[in-house]
Amino acid sequence: MKPESTELLQGTLDLLILKSLALGSLHGLGISRRIEQITHGTFVVKPGSLFPALHRMEEQGWLQAEWGASEANRRAKYYRLTRAGQRQLGAETERWSRIAGAIGRALEAT
Repeated sequence: MKPESTELLQGTLDLLILKSLALGSLHGLGISRRIEQITHGTFVVKPGSLFPALHRMEEQGWLQAEWGASEANRRAKYYRLTRAGQRQLGAETERWSRIAGAIGRALEAT
């Protein structure tokens, strides 16, 4: 059974993009597919959300992009993490772990 798609919470898209690129460079569609894969279909990122985030993250120095050929032999922009992006992934991971833990504790409270 496929899980129901869920809207991204504010601030989660950056973390998911950074995490999807942790193993290597991907083009936009590849990033979107990786996010869907690693969240088991819970989050589906539309191009209208993905590409502005990628451009913003590139401007912040977290990502570096270069043009290459996609699997379909089409021109595609490939993104990879920079050192600053790797540090940001660590910071975002720690922040979201604290948030998830706090929400979990709140839900278990009686």
